Amino acid sequence: MSSPKSMFKTPEGRNYLIPFLLVTSLFLLWGFCNGLIDVMDKHFQDHLHLTKAQSAWVQFAHYLGYFLMALPAGMLARKIGYKGGIITGLLIVALGGFWFVPATHIQSFWTFLLGVCVIAMGLTILETVANPYTTVLGPKDYAAARINLAQSCNGVGWIFGPIIGGAFFYSSGGVEVAQGRLYIPYMAVAIIVLVMAVVFYFANIPDLNTADEYHINDPAATGAKRSIWSHPHFVGAVAAQFLYVAAQAGIFSFFINYMVAEVPAISNSLVDSWFLKGGAALREGVYYVNEQGASRLLGVIGFALFLIGRFTGAGILRKAVAHRVLGSYAIVNVILCGVVVLKLGWISVAAVFLSFFFMSIMFPTIFALGIHGLGIQAKKASAFIVMAIMGGAIMPKLMGYLGDIYNMSVGFIMPLGCFACIACYAFMWPRFSNSQGLVGVSAIKGH
Repeated sequence: MSSPKSMFKTPEGRNYLIPFLLVTSLFLLWGFCNGLIDVMDKHFQDHLHLTKAQSAWVQFAHYLGYFLMALPAGMLARKIGYKGGIITGLLIVALGGFWFVPATHIQSFWTFLLGVCVIAMGLTILETVANPYTTVLGPKDYAAARINLAQSCNGVGWIFGPIIGGAFFYSSGGVEVAQGRLYIPYMAVAIIVLVMAVVFYFANIPDLNTADEYHINDPAATGAKRSIWSHPHFVGAVAAQFLYVAAQAGIFSFFINYMVAEVPAISNSLVDSWFLKGGAALREGVYYVNEQGASRLLGVIGFALFLIGRFTGAGILRKAVAHRVLGSYAIVNVILCGVVVLKLGWISVAAVFLSFFFMSIMFPTIFALGIHGLGIQAKKASAFIVMAIMGGAIMPKLMGYLGDIYNMSVGFIMPLGCFACIACYAFMWPRFSNSQGLVGVSAIKGH
């Protein structure tokens, strides 16, 4: 097993630990922003009297920003380099964050959707740049491990996003008071990212590229070889990432709806505990988890399991073959979603939480498998894989529709189908890539 330093020190003696740490802070940022988004849906359902399918416009606006900016982000990264791309992305995030101040006063749904979309556009640039960049900051054998390690910070952001968001979006003063405080966390994010932009401006961020194992950039190569779309492992990764983010966005965004509507009654002792204090509502003489309690459960248990999954997955992926681990985790999530659909009480609730653990490694692992061996074209490939995040805009509306027509348990049919397709891609990856498999992929990075 290698020492931590060997992950960042090249055979030529260059050490990229400092650039890696700086870039890793970006993962914390977009994890936090995504965590905020996942607790907004239920708030707008209550404030604007929206259906679940209508509230999914929040997720649509978020992932629309990724879709619109993904290809420009790839071109931007190729034109001005990693450093310029990072600074540009941070400035756009700051713009979106400050927009929430007037949006809170205008009080129209579209204004909040616009702010969400602009922030997502900035995050798209950061993800398009940071994901492939972590893979080149050291020996190529540990590319997957570095990308997953960086995602550990992403997991920390996911934990704090719902906790802080829940405090503002589900204020004890009621939904109207909460609506007037929505700008506060976003204004804080805007200020922080401006400071980060200054730090990156003065930092030494070298422009590096992955190895060109498929000779895409060889002038003597055929036109087919020069095209990234001629490589099935990349095309499959785009489809798999579309489906993964669809499943993730659906489960994350409707988690609060599920907890409020489907979780059995809880005991009085749990209601009075420090953990759930103020997080329960009395209905028909018994207590059930309310929106604030569900937000707390999402951050403290759901995203904590997500983070633990990334750390443990990182250890597993340093020794195991990446595509097999991805396939195995996807199959487990197919089973867990099936248990949720069957409405088995607390067993189904446990299955929802466990799905967070087994989703944890999917985004970074699919990413690493998709850009494997693409050389300088990894920047372009990265843009398309990030663009596939649009799955999170489209599919949650289907999940919300199923929740409106039937119930949120039945809605889990959507992620079940997505995980089944991901498993197929994972186990077919060696045939797609003409490779035996990647070992040493880290699972701590992801969307």
